[in-house]
Amino acid sequence: MIIGRILGTVVSTQKDERLQGKKLLIVKPINLDGSDQSGYVVAVDTVGAGFHEKVIVVGGSSARLAEGNKDCPVDSAIIGVIDTIDVIQPQ
Repeated sequence: MIIGRILGTVVSTQKDERLQGKKLLIVKPINLDGSDQSGYVVAVDTVGAGFHEKVIVVGGSSARLAEGNKDCPVDSAIIGVIDTIDVIQPQ
């Protein structure tokens, strides 16, 4: 799983028929402090995530197990919207 932030959408009129009706979002992986990591991920949204929200993204076979993705050619799926992140520092 990775933590990321929604940066935008991908519109594709020509795609595999199993992806019809699915929202594709551009996700920027981020560190726990909210700073950006390198690269981008295009992920299928399974939870109704919105612009600039922090999300949990799964990849590979886990993405195909997400709600509504059975038998879909999906490599990344958004499975949660993050409300807060609490990191416990060792004392």
